[in-house]
Amino acid sequence: MHLRAHELAAVESRVADLEARIGVQVVTAIVGRSDAYPELAWKAFAMGAVTGSLVVVAMDVLRPDWMHANAAWANLIPVLGIAAASGLLSLVARPYSRLFLNRVRAECEVRQCAQAMFLDRGLFRTRSRNGVLLFASAFERRVEVLADIGFDGRVAADEWRTVVDAMTPHLADTRPADALLRGLDRLETLLAGKGYRAAATVASLRDDALPNRPIDQP
Repeated sequence: MHLRAHELAAVESRVADLEARIGVQVVTAIVGRSDAYPELAWKAFAMGAVTGSLVVVAMDVLRPDWMHANAAWANLIPVLGIAAASGLLSLVARPYSRLFLNRVRAECEVRQCAQAMFLDRGLFRTRSRNGVLLFASAFERRVEVLADIGFDGRVAADEWRTVVDAMTPHLADTRPADALLRGLDRLETLLAGKGYRAAATVASLRDDALPNRPIDQP
């Protein structure tokens, strides 16, 4: 769980306010990570092995007599020990694991996860095709904003990007509730500037096909 009870309530209330004023349907979501990334532990293990090898070289330079007397153990223990510790640390410490995350792969995984949620949760069900997903992935510290086809021709791709930019700093500071709230603020400003008003989409609001409560997945 990323959001506490009062944070869930605050985001839910903000979504309801935005929909009542702007006349679109919004879903907010935060997930722990968009993929398991099994390669991260192996990358950390390999980095640990390299570090262990450098330790062995340094020990050989500084203490050649001790190294020669304990050659087998002196070569094996630092390499495997540091490698194992690095691999285990990557499994329990997100900041350390994130060091081995490929940026391009993370971007693709977050986008795919957001697209899957858009379809699985039926964000295309609104009468006016005006559903918007604000999706945040905590581990990758990335945000995706997906909008249905009802916005085509009125909101450009780079304008949706301003919502992402408003959310990302708060997500990087591990403040997911603030990220979602700032994203909703920016989304309302953007759509209001494009002429969206609740009175223009009364049918969509009456339908209210999408839940206001944030999706919060580990």
